[in-house]
Amino acid sequence: MSFSDFSKIETVAELNKFLADKSYIEGTSATQADVAAYKAFQSAYPNFSRWFNHIASFTEDFESLPAAKAPAAKAPAAEDDDDVDLFGSDDEDVDEEAEKLKQQRLAEYAAKKAAKGPKPASKSIVTIDVKPWDDETDLDALLASVKGIEKEGLTWGGFQWVPVGFGIKKLQINCVVEDEKVSIDELQAQIEEFDDYVQSTDIAAMQKL
Repeated sequence: MSFSDFSKIETVAELNKFLADKSYIEGTSATQADVAAYKAFQSAYPNFSRWFNHIASFTEDFESLPAAKAPAAKAPAAEDDDDVDLFGSDDEDVDEEAEKLKQQRLAEYAAKKAAKGPKPASKSIVTIDVKPWDDETDLDALLASVKGIEKEGLTWGGFQWVPVGFGIKKLQINCVVEDEKVSIDELQAQIEEFDDYVQSTDIAAMQKL
């Protein structure tokens, strides 16, 4: 089944229902069908996708995030001059109490964050397409070369061989990277240095964890 036209909100509902008992668009592992649907959704809803991925990075801090701001109080109606109390009470005490309470809550929040320890490193899951030169390329050697790359903050995951035509199969491999430690551009360049096996690389998908 194809999910490519997300200009219709009904497509989102259909995809949500379709995935109720499935993990992928087709088969039992990620394919280009999943990549196409993912890219189509991001293209149709770029702002929502950016917000959703960003908020997902705070998952472990959900309980400690500050409360939403209360709606601004409606300004009181203007009073007649006769009703103005020139000797009324000073509101500074009320403001001081509110500020004191605010500082107390900020201190409690900071203490809670400190008790939890440092925030986990920001990570992304990346799917990389690695294209061989031709149908005679040694695919086992290509795979071994790619997975032989070791970096701090890089963890290789599952892979599959995807037919691209004329008997040629490209390697599609997943990895998890710590964003501050691993440059995706540098990783691609390092893979492409295996020029006995690798023609080119592309990023098929990338998502924040």
